[in-house]
Amino acid sequence: MSTNASKKIINNPLTCADDLFDGLVIAYDGKARRVGKRSIVMNDLRPDAPALLVGGGAGHEPIYHGLIGKGMADGAAVGEIFAAPPPDIVLEATQAVSRGKGVLYLYGNYAGDVMNFDIGGELAADEGIEVRTVIINDDVCSAPPTEKGKRRGVAGLVPIVKLAGAAAATVDTLDELVRIAQKANDMTRSVGVSTKPGSIPATGAATFELADDVIGLGMGIHGEKGVGLIPMCTADELAPKILDLLFADDLELNAGDEIVFFVNSLGSTHMMELLILLRAAKPILDARGLKVHQTIVDNIVTCQEMAGVSFSITKLDAELKALWDMPCESVGYTKL
Repeated sequence: MSTNASKKIINNPLTCADDLFDGLVIAYDGKARRVGKRSIVMNDLRPDAPALLVGGGAGHEPIYHGLIGKGMADGAAVGEIFAAPPPDIVLEATQAVSRGKGVLYLYGNYAGDVMNFDIGGELAADEGIEVRTVIINDDVCSAPPTEKGKRRGVAGLVPIVKLAGAAAATVDTLDELVRIAQKANDMTRSVGVSTKPGSIPATGAATFELADDVIGLGMGIHGEKGVGLIPMCTADELAPKILDLLFADDLELNAGDEIVFFVNSLGSTHMMELLILLRAAKPILDARGLKVHQTIVDNIVTCQEMAGVSFSITKLDAELKALWDMPCESVGYTKL
């Protein structure tokens, strides 16, 4: 008997992005609608308010397009599998969420996304829509603190979008929305590890190569290079290695600080493993005097059947804590 790690229940491998998009719209139970080629926008948008638009490539579900909703993003521009949404899709999404107070673009730091959102923003500006951008770059292993502009956006996007979404539901100006989204980004750090690659639906090919007896420490969600390979180890051995990288960065974490702690599966890593890693991490957080305001353990920022986990820490001050405590509802993340 043979096994195939990339076996998938789909239709045409070349239409996966459109097919899953149709399913996503259905999953919103009439609360969201399809716009143009491949944008999704909430039906009930707060009038006369700044808008929050997210987006990125398909294949990482439920992000980003599963993070629209009440207290979350207003809409999303969706690309092909692992590809940035093209400028025309960014423009159609921008037009659909705009209510006269400007639009904030919030997305991960990848070259294609930056280029296409910039072009889409220029097209929107030609139509009189003010556009601002906050780029998510929470991955501490992708560049040193002195070169944050080169850092990738990874699982920290979940708390960042949640906080920005809460802001979008309450503030009245684009400047305030930009300020809070940037603050949420600045207060968030992530480190990921991988134990097995995902695959590309159109070909079945692995997204990267990784030997069975090693862990890729600091790898990105597409298998981008991390800080090195380490021997396969236990959860009790791995958790401090991840946290050491987080604590060594420039996010000042002191005893008494309140945080959101997010343990994310990159696709096929099971809840069992996430919970065992959480069990290993919590005493380390406690020993530093960090107060976990909320723990999230979930499978949200993924890359098909890629195996691995990431830890994200978001440091809360009084303003961010109040925004965090607001409820939100979306396909990808809901907080009661």
